[in-house]
Amino acid sequence: MFSCVGYAATAADARLGPIKLDRRDPGPDDVQIDILYCGVCHSDLHQARNEWQNTIFPCVPGHEIVGRVAKVGASVTRFHAGDLVGVGCMVDSCRECPSCREGFEQYCEVGFVPTYNGEERQGGGITFGGYSRAVVVDQAFVLKVPEKLGPAAVAPLLCAGITTYSPLRHWKVGPGQRVGIVGLGGLGHMGVKFARAFGAEVVLFTTSASKVADGLRLGAHEVVLSKDAGAMAKERGRFDFILDAVAANHDINAYLDLLKRDGTLVQVGAPETPLPVSVFSLLMKRRNFSGSLIGGIPETQEMLDFCGEHDITADIEMIRMDQIEDAYARMLRSDVKYRFVIDMATMPESV
Repeated sequence: MFSCVGYAATAADARLGPIKLDRRDPGPDDVQIDILYCGVCHSDLHQARNEWQNTIFPCVPGHEIVGRVAKVGASVTRFHAGDLVGVGCMVDSCRECPSCREGFEQYCEVGFVPTYNGEERQGGGITFGGYSRAVVVDQAFVLKVPEKLGPAAVAPLLCAGITTYSPLRHWKVGPGQRVGIVGLGGLGHMGVKFARAFGAEVVLFTTSASKVADGLRLGAHEVVLSKDAGAMAKERGRFDFILDAVAANHDINAYLDLLKRDGTLVQVGAPETPLPVSVFSLLMKRRNFSGSLIGGIPETQEMLDFCGEHDITADIEMIRMDQIEDAYARMLRSDVKYRFVIDMATMPESV
């Protein structure tokens, strides 16, 4: 074992603060990573506050990790000391079920091991995430990051990026399609960038007039204010595909009605309470309502390679580690454009 400093929640009502973590020494298949940057996901806040009622304390959040390889195990051949690498939402899975064998580890039928607040398959310890100076991960769940991309702005790709890339790829979004992106937050801004890069006609839906200019700058061909009933009525039946990235309660039927016959709406935002669906919104036009969860390791690597080829990264705001509580408060107010990223050089060296 070796020790490093992490930032943890020790109780649901406690402010995050520094603690000493014990990480395992790299085994034959392990990669030890010195963390440079870690993105801040809304899931981090939910977990730190035990809002899902499953948090194991102390909890060290963070699953949008970019760093440099420090050491590798004897059996590791794909990574070498000094490589720029990433770790996303998973650090293991059963690797044997049909989903895992097909490269869809996020749908592991036993359950994937999350990067934090999960139980390690070997050793039975609790996983601690990227709000720390170092992490040790099995090579099968480590990703190569293109050196040409700014590493801080890559970090959110490991969650927000793959969460939007995967459904757009799976439903074969591309030229000749009219695609809607609902919500311009951490997820939505990546959805706009990817849909535009895939060659689709992209329409952003937002409740905020202040986001119109940003939507166009990020790649939307058009921005519709969803509170404008007249503007929404003009869009009925015009969309092949809609990606809904809104995590708050909203009228999902208003967007289902925008789909053409056989169109698909995919939900990637996760509202706290169920969304009522009018079955007639689906029946009358043979529409599809689906969901999607992050992406498997092969697809996440594909996304990173695509981003390297097309110079795509997240729009970020850098923070110090000791600003995390302020960042959480601002995140609740949607006061970030469009993802916070922690500079791990600001992490305390000792506790």
